[in-house]
Amino acid sequence: MITHSITIRVRYSETDQMKYVYYGNYAQYFEIGRAEWLRNLGISYKSLEDSGIMLPVIDLHIKYLKPATYDDLITLTSKVTKLPSAKITFEHSIYNTAQELLTTGESSLVFIDIKKNKPTRVPKAILELMKPYF
Repeated sequence: MITHSITIRVRYSETDQMKYVYYGNYAQYFEIGRAEWLRNLGISYKSLEDSGIMLPVIDLHIKYLKPATYDDLITLTSKVTKLPSAKITFEHSIYNTAQELLTTGESSLVFIDIKKNKPTRVPKAILELMKPYF
């Protein structure tokens, strides 16, 4: 299992009239988590795309437990619990500074060969970086 956490300050523009984080913004937080998870592994989304692979989201589930509010400092944890094949699945958790679980989610992405516009297996370089954790 590979886990990575990042801290995010909730900006005013991410909230609704009640100053709660607008529900659609959690998908963006999860995207930040995935990008930083990859970067922590030593790969950027940009380098992945430059190599001819894209990773579109094919499935997203979010469970809202408690709201995050304007100016909260939240911790987003993203983890991968099994080695990917053509698909990679991330589990996400968001906590406030009191370590209360606010939101959970799962996002699945598929490795796509940009030239063929077809699913492909996880690149060997990524697999090799991940194997020691499993």
